[in-house]
Amino acid sequence: MHEHKKGGKEMAATLKLPIVDLSSSDRISAAKSIRQACEDCGFFYLVNHGVEEELLKRVFAESKKFFSLPLEEKMKLVRKEHRGYTPFYAEKLDPSLNIRGDLKESFYIGPIEGLAQSHLNQWPSDEALPSWRPTMEFYYEKLLTAGKKLISLIALALNLEENFFEKIGALDSPMAFLRLLHYPGGMDISSDGTYGASAHSDYGMITLLATDGVRGLQICREKDNLPQVWEDVHHLNGAFIVNIGDMTERWTNCLFRSTLHRVMATGEERYSVLIDLPPSLLFLV
Repeated sequence: MHEHKKGGKEMAATLKLPIVDLSSSDRISAAKSIRQACEDCGFFYLVNHGVEEELLKRVFAESKKFFSLPLEEKMKLVRKEHRGYTPFYAEKLDPSLNIRGDLKESFYIGPIEGLAQSHLNQWPSDEALPSWRPTMEFYYEKLLTAGKKLISLIALALNLEENFFEKIGALDSPMAFLRLLHYPGGMDISSDGTYGASAHSDYGMITLLATDGVRGLQICREKDNLPQVWEDVHHLNGAFIVNIGDMTERWTNCLFRSTLHRVMATGEERYSVLIDLPPSLLFLV
């Protein structure tokens, strides 16, 4: 499936991803689906993950409230120690590009209370956004629970015991980071070559992504082939989009694929929220 041009813009074919049911009683079948997806493209949909739709709506509503604040207010929480706010163009995920930076703003939340280095987190004031911190903390906990269940299926997919990663300490106080992302409307790639998020792969074990349904995410399954072929990944109601990170690719000797992906600047405003799940720092030492 190759890109083609329409009206001067690049168009990409749509990729149909496998759907994995986290609540399935047939865990072996679910694990086989994960293995096939991770060998083929490194991406799949995750449904019945235990995160309620109402909670997701609250997270997106609170995210919009924060990103709607004046810039001077957001800059009071500018990112330190990988926690806090990053303004537009502050990041460029593909450093080889001759662009100012990626057209997005974001907010990073590290491990929360009771986990490693939780004191480094920055939070909007309770006066300005009274429901913001408890909503994000609750969502973080729910995602961590879902992520650990998924990792047990990934162990099965690798023909290991389902509690393998837990037994070796990889999930003890994981250094998971929650990221809220906002892509503005009104600009697209045709205007100045800018991407919402330029091409990259993720660094951890797995990433769980929720979007507001606005298009933009694309993946390139064969990153070393030229020209690169990009495929659209569409939103699926009620599902997380899951992808494998660099660490899992290395652990599996490249059996599972950490796939190159990007977010196109489409001209539509877009919100998303994701969590990167690396293992415990204690395990890596």
